[in-house]
Amino acid sequence: MDAPDADPIELARSLVFIRRINALLGYSRATIHHLNKLSENWDRKNEMKILDVATGSGDIPRAILRWADRGGIRCRIIAIDLHHNTLETAISETRDPRLTFARADATQLPFENDSFDFVLTGMFLHHLEEPAAIKVLEEMDRVTRTGVIAADLLRSRRAYFWISLFTAFSNPMVKHDARVSVAGAFSEAELLSLRDQAGLSYLKPRRHFGHRLVLAGAKK
Repeated sequence: MDAPDADPIELARSLVFIRRINALLGYSRATIHHLNKLSENWDRKNEMKILDVATGSGDIPRAILRWADRGGIRCRIIAIDLHHNTLETAISETRDPRLTFARADATQLPFENDSFDFVLTGMFLHHLEEPAAIKVLEEMDRVTRTGVIAADLLRSRRAYFWISLFTAFSNPMVKHDARVSVAGAFSEAELLSLRDQAGLSYLKPRRHFGHRLVLAGAKK
């Protein structure tokens, strides 16, 4: 799925399947749980500005907009991804002026320091080698003035078994990428080491259902 020459039709089908799995396992809900906690004292007079790094098909920012509507929060989100075809799929499924998609490199975010209230990423760090993952966390910290939420897979034999089961009837692209993702994911200790090397000790870990770990916290 990460390949620049990935077949657009297969990619679109794969992204739909992944959204269903994410919804089933509550991945978006886990991120929103932490966003809700970090913003519990949010002044409703202010617009909340959020950056979603490596957005994929944009299911998390869309879920956040629904959360904002329920809470009476004015919200504006920029969702970035490096892959053109993935962005095209996300854009085609979104018609909300509060959500803007852009192509950008997560290791070199094209934004000024403290540009956003919250910066988040989900299911992305395990795609990276350790130096790049550290750089992404550093960049997320640089462009947020309030807090960071980084959610990712945890590597384990049980996670590999379950992802193999969930993707048994999916297309070959999903089968391959899902298993490679779990096999190449970080352990909890490794994710905490990445956090510390990036200087984000304020991020606290919490495990969630579906073999997922969320690092979340406020800078101040």
